[in-house]
Amino acid sequence: MTTALITGITGQDGSYLAELLLHKGYEVHGLIRRSSTFNTSRLGHIYEDPHDPGARLFLHYGDLSDCEQISNIVYNIKPDEIYHLGAQSHVRVSFDTPEYTGSVTGLGTTRLLETIRKSGNGIKFYQASSSEMFGATPPPQNEKTPFWPRSPYACAKVYAYWMTKNYRDGYNMFAANGILFNHESPRRGETFVTRKITRGIAGILSGKEKYLYLGNLDARRDWGFAPEYVECMWRILQQDDADDFVIGSGQTNSVREFVEESFTYAGLDTNEHVKIDPKYFRPTEVESLISDTQKSKEKLGWTPKIKFYDLVRIMVDADLRAYGLTPPGEGDEILQKVFPDKWWHGD
Repeated sequence: MTTALITGITGQDGSYLAELLLHKGYEVHGLIRRSSTFNTSRLGHIYEDPHDPGARLFLHYGDLSDCEQISNIVYNIKPDEIYHLGAQSHVRVSFDTPEYTGSVTGLGTTRLLETIRKSGNGIKFYQASSSEMFGATPPPQNEKTPFWPRSPYACAKVYAYWMTKNYRDGYNMFAANGILFNHESPRRGETFVTRKITRGIAGILSGKEKYLYLGNLDARRDWGFAPEYVECMWRILQQDDADDFVIGSGQTNSVREFVEESFTYAGLDTNEHVKIDPKYFRPTEVESLISDTQKSKEKLGWTPKIKFYDLVRIMVDADLRAYGLTPPGEGDEILQKVFPDKWWHGD
């Protein structure tokens, strides 16, 4: 049985990846931070009592800022694969907490790589790199595009990217970068703009809110569906040799388009409910991201099935249902049609 360790297992990507690996017969271990409140809601439907002799999902308390904790967990588990998804991952928040972001998002990667190197166990390592690293570089962006980061988060990710390549080249480690463009789902954190929009719609329709406050509506992003993207993470570690891959949809849309499409689908008027709040603007903005995914198509055999307008409907349906409202249902129909035998469960 292949054993995997996932940092950031309680997040959107971590929860989907855990489900995928369990579906493939893995034993899955996850790193979680100690909290006085439950922070594992995305894993509730797959949680297993560790006392069960057939359990294959195990959670371990740890923190990416603590090298000793990381080392102990890796040495005790002896994983075959490590998927490093954990980070301070909110771009706007990184401007407010640059030092913390650098320590966790950047140096956390080095701590893991050094632990793997010292273990000598030949562990395969996946680094969750980000399209934010391209920043101000004109699109389209691929594996050869130079980085021009525009936030503390992006700077930390660039550092982690190059450390991953450095350990691969210097120590012959299987260390790969997946440069993922924006990927969303009903499990997206509620402060990220796409989920903020769809959840805001549900709040307005339920009568709990009247307005949705947003920042820069003209920023353009390459948006995809998270469950498809975590499958790419797995495929990257199944290659014969470690390499770096850009993963995205290959199309770009603005935040304004996401807002308008979401509101129109839900039967609402943006002019009546959407307001701009300057506090949500970034000191330095990334204007446009769009992926060139030729390499991932050729080497990973992967192309996305869910496009922008499908994604909007899936997310709006899920948040309306979460608020006890009846969704239009087109998103549910799309999922049933495109993924009749989907490996993940629920929203």
